[in-house]
Amino acid sequence: MKKYKRGLSTSMDLSVTIPSLIFILSVCLFSAIFPQATEATLSRIKEFVFVNLNWVYVWAITIFVLFLLFLIFSKYGNIKLGPNDSTPEHSFFSWIAMLFAAGMGIGLMYFSVAEPMTHYTTTAFSETDFQLRAKNAQLYTFFHYGIHAWAIYGLVGLCLAYFAFRYKLPLSLRSCLYPLLKDRMTGKWGTLIDVFALCSTFFGITTTLGFGVVQINSGLQQLGILPETSFFYQMILVSVLVSLSIISAISGVDKGIKLLSNTNIVAAILLMLFVLFMGPTNYIIGAFTDGVGNYINNFFALTFDTHIYDERALPWFYNWTILYWAWWISWAPFVGLFIAKISRGRTVREFIGAVLLLPTFFIFIWMTVFGNSAIWIDAHIAKGALGALVSDPDSMMFQFLNYFPGSQIASALAIIIVIIFFVTSADSGILVMNTISTRNAKYSPKWQTIFWGVLLALLALMLLNAGGLQSLQIMTLITALPFAVIMVLFSISLMKALIIDQNYYDSTFSVTTIPWSGESWKERLKKMVNFKSKSAINDFIDSHVEPALTELKAEFDSNGINAMIQKYDEPLRIEISISHDTVDNFVYGIKCHRKLVAEYFRQERNLPDVEHQKTYFPKTYFGDGREGYDVKYFTKNELISDVLKHYDRFLEIVSQKDNELFISNNDED
Repeated sequence: MKKYKRGLSTSMDLSVTIPSLIFILSVCLFSAIFPQATEATLSRIKEFVFVNLNWVYVWAITIFVLFLLFLIFSKYGNIKLGPNDSTPEHSFFSWIAMLFAAGMGIGLMYFSVAEPMTHYTTTAFSETDFQLRAKNAQLYTFFHYGIHAWAIYGLVGLCLAYFAFRYKLPLSLRSCLYPLLKDRMTGKWGTLIDVFALCSTFFGITTTLGFGVVQINSGLQQLGILPETSFFYQMILVSVLVSLSIISAISGVDKGIKLLSNTNIVAAILLMLFVLFMGPTNYIIGAFTDGVGNYINNFFALTFDTHIYDERALPWFYNWTILYWAWWISWAPFVGLFIAKISRGRTVREFIGAVLLLPTFFIFIWMTVFGNSAIWIDAHIAKGALGALVSDPDSMMFQFLNYFPGSQIASALAIIIVIIFFVTSADSGILVMNTISTRNAKYSPKWQTIFWGVLLALLALMLLNAGGLQSLQIMTLITALPFAVIMVLFSISLMKALIIDQNYYDSTFSVTTIPWSGESWKERLKKMVNFKSKSAINDFIDSHVEPALTELKAEFDSNGINAMIQKYDEPLRIEISISHDTVDNFVYGIKCHRKLVAEYFRQERNLPDVEHQKTYFPKTYFGDGREGYDVKYFTKNELISDVLKHYDRFLEIVSQKDNELFISNNDED
């Protein structure tokens, strides 16, 4: 723990925090002092990147999607994000709600009407027929918010969760390159990656929250709560909302963030159902069905389409598809790290399936309900009035709700949702920034969380007042290009680790270690037909297991190997372990394990007698989390032989160079 001169403790890693703060403050100040010049310069750079290097984004996104789809159906899908015996920390609903709130947030409200309407009114496509324009608007909205977007988040989140919880590495982007960088990840390359992640997270959150405050201000003006949209009111809104975000972040994931995310997903569903049933219901349901089929049919065509043969559509392609890919990539360090933080104990298959498919399915419903309703209203009721507002996305959602009965209540609910999205994005962003700046320290003083929240609010307001938010957004989009390449390296690194992981657990025993003896078969049969009580298993551990391990320890000691025996109560278990500095410790243990006996088994006359529904047996466990087994039939010598069987396997595995990655001791102090 470091100390400042005034005694203020900090867990920040200064090699990451100081360069990040210098870069963040420099870019923000430059954007605020010279907003027009900065925006013009960065816009030229962005245009060059989008026009000449758009293929990098297209191919990178394609690789991410195909790679994750491969993992779902591969044998690697069963691997857990953590030890084999780990379980999820959050309920499935809370987990989905939190990743969804962090992944899309304000953008879901900001563009749910604006984007479909913009595609509907664009001149980039030749179709003039209402149905064709509406169909294309829905298709490209699905494309930009669907599987491709979540594949970006999913890849980063999967890599972070896997290496942090499975390999016990820091929850940091540098850990995702461990199979390629090895120990160099703790050097300047690892620090550079962490600095990039911190700056990218800060810029992405700042710009998004700046635009979110403008939308909240616009909505409150429409409801008559605020008299105008001005910087003064935006300053008040930022102060209040960031304060709530800081309180939520300090309370932690299990309290504030989870509660707000669960509340917000329920509120969003209520608003969506209101629009669905009060709007053109039959049209919406038919449009959703048709839209999903259209998306599936055009999935690969959309994935690889660069519009190179349609020059009229190229500006639209750069300003929408490529911009979205860059935007999702720029948000990936933040969203991926947050998703990883809440995903311990999930399997690879469960993680990918949930992150790719469930949010995508919900977004398809959401965008259809709002987007297609807006298009239908514009064509049949508003007569083009909504389409004329595409240049004012801040107020479009609220103008759209004015066409519904009870529009004031619906608009109020929409504002509440935007506010909660604001807070959930900000609190998870603050939490992630503190995690990156401390390199995932287990304990951090509360002032650090407050510091990141205050800095976020001050710089967002400064840029909002000076008109520099656009420059910061462009800067964020430009930095997405190198990170797209880094993410490809993440894929290679993860695949290498998964192969080693699978081979490790598939490793069998040497044939010379398999204990087999026909002796004492009568005693074994007697054990088979007698179901044991808890005290009987405890006696077995005391009378058979402990003497066997004690004798084995003495023999290890005589051969220069320092072994240790530890015994624990409730439930009774005993283990022998051999500590190592550079590889994981060897652990072989036996514990008293309970199981329930089926009722029909107890009542069957020609089966062994069972007096109680609960029975107990001695079960092995291992340091690497592999599944154990029943050893109640083992004699003392067979127990010793069984330990040596696993020790022989351990020595064989740690001696193989390819397994260096998986068995390295990555426990941190």
